[in-house]
Amino acid sequence: IIAALDKPREALPWHEYKKPFVNTDMAKRGNKFWRKHADVLARAEERYGVPPEIVLGILGVETQYGRNTGRYRVIDALSTIALQYPKRADYFTKQLEEFLLLARELERDPLALKGSYAGAMGYGQFMPGSYRAYAVDGNGDGKRDLIGNLEDAIDSIANYFKRHGWTTGAPVISPLQFAAGLTPDAEALAGRSLSLDELKRYGAGNGTDADIVANVVRFQTAAGPEYMLAYPNFETITRYNRSRHYARAVYELAQLIKREHESEK
Repeated sequence: IIAALDKPREALPWHEYKKPFVNTDMAKRGNKFWRKHADVLARAEERYGVPPEIVLGILGVETQYGRNTGRYRVIDALSTIALQYPKRADYFTKQLEEFLLLARELERDPLALKGSYAGAMGYGQFMPGSYRAYAVDGNGDGKRDLIGNLEDAIDSIANYFKRHGWTTGAPVISPLQFAAGLTPDAEALAGRSLSLDELKRYGAGNGTDADIVANVVRFQTAAGPEYMLAYPNFETITRYNRSRHYARAVYELAQLIKREHESEK
């Protein structure tokens, strides 16, 4: 567990990080999952305004659509980090407390529940605090089961996004492009939050006329740095996982799944 924390995948450059997530095989599997659970995904979209492909992007990156939900005892993962990893001790001590309360609420044995090396659980890999705060009863059976009930998991992911500010139909991320003849210093813009009016002063194309702020985000590719405009919906994805690599992987996988799905119509 400690070794995994010291070598997070998120530390890889973007072009390496994305390989297991953003590919044709994952898109085809996501589309197959969509066809099988279309009614549940459509209902979640109607309730929460989050499109199916975004939910599928989360499920794909987190657990390969439920295939890999974790092999560690959650109590071991949380207590190890809380007691032996000082720089994350405060957060994981709180999560350990949340987990024990959650196990009592679910009437589950806290020594039996398994998850990731960081203590995340179920189809969507919710941390215990997020489970308690954002899980919902998707199928109306009176329980919030994100470990064994796919309907609850799908609705809970959508609810999490809605509660963290997802805006239906708004953009997520797009390339930072400049008008012909302009060569402004993109690196100087990296990390800045700019209104679209400010971006237009640089001649930057943004693909939308919405009156919103975009963050200029730099990603490292094999060919060099790449600059993207990250809109508020992108920041909503980062509330699920703070890594911008993670958020972009979720979104790009979602778009591949959507194209795969639409190609069958």
